[in-house]
This record gives sequence, C-alpha cells and structure tokens, in this order.
Amino acid sequence: MPAGCQRVRCASHAWLSACFAALVAVAPALAADAPAPQPTSSQGTVTILGSPKVYHFDPDPEHVDWSWLIGIEWRKPDSRWHFGFSYFNNSFGQKSQFYYTGYTWKLSENHPNWYLKLSGGLIYGYKDPYEDKVPFNHNGYSPGLFPALGYKMDRWNFQLVTLGTAAAMITVGYDVIR
Repeated sequence: MPAGCQRVRCASHAWLSACFAALVAVAPALAADAPAPQPTSSQGTVTILGSPKVYHFDPDPEHVDWSWLIGIEWRKPDSRWHFGFSYFNNSFGQKSQFYYTGYTWKLSENHPNWYLKLSGGLIYGYKDPYEDKVPFNHNGYSPGLFPALGYKMDRWNFQLVTLGTAAAMITVGYDVIR
C-alpha cells in the first residue's frame, strides 16, 4: 500500500476513535431529561433492527454501492444479555449472516437511555475470493465481535456500531414485543 494511503487510513481510524470517545464522554449530558426505559415482559424483549448503509473507513473499489443489514434480537427478561441474528449484504455483495450473543451496560444511572453494547458470535458468508477480508475465516465462517454506542427512546433504539477497523454503521431498532 502506498505511504499516502496508509496515512489516510490511520487518519480515518484516529478520527473515528476520537468521535467514539467524544460520544461516550458527552452521552450522559445529552440525555439529561430522557425518560427511563420501560420494564420488560416476562417473555423478554424482541427487537427488529436494520441498517441501510455501511460507512467504510478505507473504501475499496471492490465494495458494492449498497451494504445493508436486517435482524432480530431477543433480550432476556430483567437482564442485560441479548441473543440475535442478522442477515446482511456484505461489502462485497455476498449475502451473509451473523449469529450472536452479547451484553449491554448503562453509561450512567442518571441517564439510563445511553448504553454501550458488545455483541459477539459467528459470521457466515465471506467466501472466495473475499474470504481473507475478515480475520480467522475458514470456509466462510469467522468470529465477530462488535461494540456499539446506543440510545434507547421508548420502543426505539439507535446505535453506532463499529465493524472492527473496516467500517461503522448506524442501526435503528424497534421493540415489537416488550
């Protein structure tokens, strides 16, 4: 990779890291008057979610114009654990899946609508000739670990999800059962 491209890549990663740190730092102040989330039912909470676009830090000519994601997530009753499935068009136009579990942390007791979330699991779908675009890929299967900064507003949630050092996306979710 030419030296100029490496500098741009480092600058874009530094920019994203700075933005993420700033969001975490100011999130409680932004949510000062937000109402507390509603308690979940005895069945837990089922959320549908989607993302219309992925934003790459270092765009590649091989990337498709439109990467998207749809998914469903279940949160255990009175718990911060969640389990989910996402179906998405990866950056190279291959239909892929992500099966995952994870945990959510409140950023502050005074501002419970802001949260950090970590989801990890199994990705399937990055195949030849793009199998090397995700780490530890074997026959299309690879592990995935994705942190997110989120905001919950009644039945709606909005998240900024980082996809390793490659990209970020904004997801929108709606609690269909709670």
